[in-house]
Amino acid sequence: MEGAGILVLGVGNPYRHDDGVGPLIAERVAAIGIAARMENGEGAELMEAWQGFPHVVLVDAASSGAAAGTIHRFEVSESRLPTGLFHYSSHLFSVAEAIEMARILDRLPERMAVYGIEGRDFSYGEGLSAEVAAAADVVEAEIRALVAVARG
Repeated sequence: MEGAGILVLGVGNPYRHDDGVGPLIAERVAAIGIAARMENGEGAELMEAWQGFPHVVLVDAASSGAAAGTIHRFEVSESRLPTGLFHYSSHLFSVAEAIEMARILDRLPERMAVYGIEGRDFSYGEGLSAEVAAAADVVEAEIRALVAVARG
């Protein structure tokens, strides 16, 4: 029951509190039959993960200084992704850099949406802050609606 060529990539580390929001959403949508993968955010692996999918939705925790739970949404097929939004990555080749490298190499999917959910707590441990958990519910509902429309 694949989601009409749509892949959801949940980026993050579930053992760093709010950084686990991407993997949590990927796990939830996979449970209802939507193609989804959890990734740690390493850029080269991300570029490989989305190959073969015409539509990708990537979800990651953000750390831009906005209020916890703020949802940032970008259509990267239409414009560049702000590089400062996802700077929490422990990798040198981050989500934003992977997307822009894929753009240069002509390896972006036809359509790609990126959700950044502003985190509050990135310390070691499990579980999301209340604000991030509420935002995760909103993003999950948007992804479900997107897939429902794509399936017709």
